[in-house]
Amino acid sequence: MSILLIGTLDTKGREIAYCRDKIRALGSDALILDSGILGEPLDIQLSAQDISRADVARAAGTTIDALRAAGTRGAAVETMREGVRNVTVKLYEQGKIHGVLCLGGAEGAVLGAYAMQALPIGAPKVIVTPIASGRRHYGQLMGTKDIFVVHSVVDILGINPISRAVFDNACGAVVGMANSRLQIADSKSEMLSAIGYQPSAISHRLSARYVAITMLGNTTRAVMRIKEILEARGYEAIIFHSNGVGGPAMEELAAQGMFVGVIDYTTDELSDQLVGGFHAGGEDRLERVGALGIPQVVVPGCIDFSVNGRRGAIPEKFHGRPAYYHNPEFTLIRLTQAEQVQIARIMAGKLNGARGSVMVIMPTQGLSIPNVPGGVFWNPEADAAFRAELRNNLREEIPYLEIEAHVNDPAFAEIVAEKFLKLMGEETFNV
Repeated sequence: MSILLIGTLDTKGREIAYCRDKIRALGSDALILDSGILGEPLDIQLSAQDISRADVARAAGTTIDALRAAGTRGAAVETMREGVRNVTVKLYEQGKIHGVLCLGGAEGAVLGAYAMQALPIGAPKVIVTPIASGRRHYGQLMGTKDIFVVHSVVDILGINPISRAVFDNACGAVVGMANSRLQIADSKSEMLSAIGYQPSAISHRLSARYVAITMLGNTTRAVMRIKEILEARGYEAIIFHSNGVGGPAMEELAAQGMFVGVIDYTTDELSDQLVGGFHAGGEDRLERVGALGIPQVVVPGCIDFSVNGRRGAIPEKFHGRPAYYHNPEFTLIRLTQAEQVQIARIMAGKLNGARGSVMVIMPTQGLSIPNVPGGVFWNPEADAAFRAELRNNLREEIPYLEIEAHVNDPAFAEIVAEKFLKLMGEETFNV
């Protein structure tokens, strides 16, 4: 077993050397990748198996001298990160590494994170950095992957009682994760061999019934019911939090062949993309599944609001609008009728490009928890305008069904599950 250690050795050489020795003491091998650009490795000696910064630059299609003459630090780092990613992915695919640990400040952490984001879910990935703190956003470090981010507490410069404690834990974590995965893989291999299956064949059988569903706290009740129904019919539902990362992660995995179908029940990431909320899902949200031809049922759950921060930190452009106190960290802001109509056009345009089977199911009695009669988001005129605009802009071949129910009603969830199962070719259905 081997762990890849990523660091800018001109500033983090001593700390990387400490972690290398710690990982070896824990029973694993350690391979070092130097992601530095300007200086030379400090307080560390590379072996013939380690990857030098010159090697990394070549993997990015350039030379270290060219990077040093790039003109700006940002331009050099942007190119260098491609080399770090290319080398890391190649080593992982060749089975030469079983986990990755990066120590870095703002530059080093971004370099390591870019490589880790190209590795599959489940591959052990740990970043130790001082920028994992304060009011910073972590999207640049995590992307859509399961990356462990550890706050270094002190800056990464020297071995002292604080840094030693943090580094020891990080080394133990990545070695433990890698060792656990290898043990699980060995156990599965022995089991499959004993019952006469090839690992590739059983993997296909197991993944052939996965269904992706998007959810927020505002749609949890309904999605739980759908999950229950699908499981009774032999499907395994995998739920994604529709928080600006969950939807894109779901679509990314769909592109890798993970799912036989999708129930996009919570599409608020389109709303936040339009108005600038916390859960913006990117310009191509709701397009990739359709382009892949994967069957999908779409419910516009939670498109009636935007997700923002604490009540005292709401952007001025949202002042005066209906607001819902979701929790101490998040406040939901009602969209206007004009914004909902615009979302309808955007949604229709995306779904009209789908190559596979797609169906839209619309609840007419509210799209979120506060969108009920007497609730702060209750605005039947705005919702009706949204429904009309979506219906009128969808291409005729896309089935559109309106149900007199709230998005969280169990009866509505059962209809969604039924229609999805029929879309999958299952003609009989009993709840």
